[in-house]
Amino acid sequence: MGAFISGMNRGVLFMLVSSFSFAIDGAFAKVLSQDFDSIEVVFFRNGLTMCLMAATFLRKPLKQVGGKPWLLLFRALIGFFSMLVFFYNIAHIPLADAMTFSRTAPIFTAILAFFFLKEHIGWKGWVAVFFGFVGIVMVMKPGELMLSKTDFFGIMSGLGAALAYTSVRELNKVYDTRIIVLAFVSTGTVFPALFMLLSEFYHTPMFDFMLGNFKMPSGIQWLYIGLMGFSGAVGQLYMTKAFGTTKAGIVGAAGYSIIFFSLLIGLFLGDPLPDFMGLLGILLVILSGVIVAKEKE
Repeated sequence: MGAFISGMNRGVLFMLVSSFSFAIDGAFAKVLSQDFDSIEVVFFRNGLTMCLMAATFLRKPLKQVGGKPWLLLFRALIGFFSMLVFFYNIAHIPLADAMTFSRTAPIFTAILAFFFLKEHIGWKGWVAVFFGFVGIVMVMKPGELMLSKTDFFGIMSGLGAALAYTSVRELNKVYDTRIIVLAFVSTGTVFPALFMLLSEFYHTPMFDFMLGNFKMPSGIQWLYIGLMGFSGAVGQLYMTKAFGTTKAGIVGAAGYSIIFFSLLIGLFLGDPLPDFMGLLGILLVILSGVIVAKEKE
């Protein structure tokens, strides 16, 4: 019993550290997005994290079983897509709203597990899913039942995160944490570089979330890039550790602290305070996500 409580506390602590680190990471991304296209911000964020992760291999050699390269690749690609649309939203909507969209992942995970894995969802889970989607609608405030580009990307960021986090649980059984993170950030470095190269010859507003011209940073921008990469590395590492230490339901519930951190940091950066409907929507998403996460323990 003592060992379980100790493990649970470590998992919650790991997720709180991860959430705060990701909130800081998002804050620096938002600041940098004032001067750079979001694809370049993604490039620098992942590139720096990739270097930091690779450097850890010099201190501690790999010890892993491996054997699931396709699942590793799937996690890397779906995680990269989720990050692309997430960083686009960070640049165009309040930080807390962008984080709220991304934290709909447990809701989508429950639905995917029901239809594709035939996992049972109790009545509490279905009620939570319903109110979670009500919360999403309240955050989006769609005009004339039409979704904006950022609304659609917000939903995609949550769905992509659900697929990525589900795969992390399985990958933790056979891969070193650092390899899982390294595969993801390497993909998120190489593809943005290719996309920026492509942007020299082709560009359209429809794909502005993945196309953009490279602009050389200068001065304090390099410091912001460094801090963004470092906080991203810490967030990825401790998120992966959390899911490998404690039950997914407990970790998922603790992960909603990122919305609180992001709301405070966003206000500091000049984001408007959410109105009553937006704040209620955020609270509904948090509540539904926590219930769904606990139901899946």
